[in-house]
Amino acid sequence: MADYITIPDPAANYPTSPDAEFPRARGDAITGERYTSKAFAEAEWQKMWTRVWHLGGRVSQLEEAGDFVTHNFLRQSVIMVKQQDGSIRAFHNVCRHRGNRLVGTAEGGVNGHFTCPYHGWKWGIDGGLDWVQDEEDFAEGSPCGKLRLKEVPCETWGGFIFYSFDPNAVPLLEYLHPIPTLLAGRDLASWKRVVWRTLRVNTNWKFASDNFNEAYHIPAVHPQFEGMIDDHYSTTVFEMYPTGHNRMIEKLQPSSRYPDAQQVKPLWADVLKEWGLDPAEFEGRAQEGRIALQQARRKLGPARGFVHFDTLSDAELTDQFHHTCFPNLTITGTPEGLHVFRTEPDMEDPNWSTFDYWYLSPEVKGQDIPTLYGMRTWADAEHQTGEFAAYQAEIKQGDFLIQDLEVAVSQQQGLHSLGFDKAYLAGQETRVHRFHEVLNDYIEGRR
Repeated sequence: MADYITIPDPAANYPTSPDAEFPRARGDAITGERYTSKAFAEAEWQKMWTRVWHLGGRVSQLEEAGDFVTHNFLRQSVIMVKQQDGSIRAFHNVCRHRGNRLVGTAEGGVNGHFTCPYHGWKWGIDGGLDWVQDEEDFAEGSPCGKLRLKEVPCETWGGFIFYSFDPNAVPLLEYLHPIPTLLAGRDLASWKRVVWRTLRVNTNWKFASDNFNEAYHIPAVHPQFEGMIDDHYSTTVFEMYPTGHNRMIEKLQPSSRYPDAQQVKPLWADVLKEWGLDPAEFEGRAQEGRIALQQARRKLGPARGFVHFDTLSDAELTDQFHHTCFPNLTITGTPEGLHVFRTEPDMEDPNWSTFDYWYLSPEVKGQDIPTLYGMRTWADAEHQTGEFAAYQAEIKQGDFLIQDLEVAVSQQQGLHSLGFDKAYLAGQETRVHRFHEVLNDYIEGRR
């Protein structure tokens, strides 16, 4: 039976998910080789990556039948294509004649067929083979009507397209449970991806899963948030679920870890003033501004164009809801929108990974959308890619992604050190331990 711990009293009063569990960590060692070893990376591929669901794209990228997106993962490539009936199916991006990739572009559209650029074989968007050159010259008979593209499971939720390499994958909603329920107040299918950026970073893919599973790093890495994000473990909700996913909820209020938590700091004052509240009224009781802010946003939000506030709970009108979906997807809900983070391993070197950042926003009538990159119109963004070093030079210091990724790079260097044997974690980092234990369960055959 699981050994359960007591949630600190302030967090216990917060509404938690009925699926939440609070087990102690088993204590599996988190060693540096998990992040640096090619053998461990190969075990991840063989035992875990081939069995989970992967985020492949957005449904909004597929408007007409024949529109497709591709997703490359390690040496695999998958095509997700819209069908004549409006459904989406996914296939391995390879011609079954001689193994050439069918398409090399990230997305596009075809008029009924994918045509192999090597010998011209034509594959229907439903995966069937419709035409080959010199059809009569095959000893086993024409391959048309016989061969089909190898299909992989493909399902959607919240406007996201997912696929799995496992032909026997559990249904997507079962796999993601309870994340869709926890985000049910947000009509994510109608929201637009107003930021879409991919960076190549000199760190192992697991950094982001570790990082977003705890708030312990915030005072050191993100000191600018002290005045408005309560990162202390006594007021933060940490939940774990049987499916391997986790949730962390941070209250929007001055951090409780400091003696002056009840003093109104400039950043908190700006937030209160934006919603018609006088910061002076909360001096000496700054954290009480959180409830007042919820009430103000409930009252004023729809008239200001934030009509989606009507479907959010009071807590969702202020707090940050971090959902870490095993293994490599983090979805952070704020009152204004949704931050989506995805990390994926490098094809050759476990010391490198790709880091995707998407920002999804509902329409706010009459307003552009504030993002890390300035104001954006409410429209699907173009895909921007590059090296993290170039991103550092482009974006101002103090950006939280730069802060997180700078630490990711320096930690990856340190994980090679002979002076590091294994992680020594605090109780508030239990979800980090849990993430690695779920990964171990896959690799060792327990899941």
